Amino acid sequence: MAKIKRVLVAGGAGFLGSHLCERLVTAGHDVICLDNFFTSQKSNVSHLLGLPNFELIRHDVIEPIILEADEVYNLACPAAPGHYQYNPIKTMKTSLVGSINMLGLAKRCRAKILQASTSEVYGDPDVHPQPETYRGNVNTLGLRACYDEGKRAAESLFMDYRRVHKMPVRIVRIFNTYGPRMHPFDGRVVSNFIRQALTGEPITIFGSGNQTRSFCYRDDLVEAMIRMMDNENDFVGPVNIGNPGEFTIRELAELVIRLTGASSEIISKPLPADDPRQRQPDISLAKAQLDWEPKVPLAEGLKKTIDWFRSIDFEQYRPPTPMY
Repeated sequence: MAKIKRVLVAGGAGFLGSHLCERLVTAGHDVICLDNFFTSQKSNVSHLLGLPNFELIRHDVIEPIILEADEVYNLACPAAPGHYQYNPIKTMKTSLVGSINMLGLAKRCRAKILQASTSEVYGDPDVHPQPETYRGNVNTLGLRACYDEGKRAAESLFMDYRRVHKMPVRIVRIFNTYGPRMHPFDGRVVSNFIRQALTGEPITIFGSGNQTRSFCYRDDLVEAMIRMMDNENDFVGPVNIGNPGEFTIRELAELVIRLTGASSEIISKPLPADDPRQRQPDISLAKAQLDWEPKVPLAEGLKKTIDWFRSIDFEQYRPPTPMY
């Protein structure tokens, strides 16, 4: 019989966190979901609230908390540019102070802890595709630095806690991920395009639309995180988690139009500062260490995501968070 674990998921009511909680609850573990609901929705986990092995706590990881856990997944941080640039100082605090608090909790409990880092640590990369050994090309003074540098510093903290306190830490670098429960106004390209197509608005691309991204379906991503936490060897990471299939932003827009049957036109707006030109993970390490690679093709995942977007009422979601 598999061991039942006490698992804390910080940021557990978010897009990815809610699916992670769902997987862990279904596996029979006792799950504590911690979230301050800045960008997440209680509706993401409402179906879990009546279950005896799920608990929801409204809490900001910037503030210390005393809980008992065998494992900690640290997913707490706004991840969409419109959200993390809204309050950049708070974003940096979430990455730094939040990580210190979660690491301190894990140290006291002797728990294994996973940090959800990001492909943004690579910045606008000069190396393509990006391996974990690439140190990145990040503008430390730009509007995206609060997130990019916050996540880079968090990785440093995790490694220092491992070196100093011998803690079992794990680090994953998440590339663009999509799927049901994405916030329709998070400003990310997939949610933007689907929402615009379904409401008959023009689809907006930034720049020429020739910049590339790789899109990983949420189920594949959650599977990788669980495998990383469950692995019993001494593999700490960081490890890239994403889909190596590379598409231009314009190709994505055209695919969304075709799958939704929309008649939206594609219009261009100026490219934001420090927007990466290319983003594609080298997942050789994930294949070797976790026996993992994504299974869901982009068109299949988009169909499921579009179906979910059709099922929700956009007015029930908070409007776009203003940027500078």
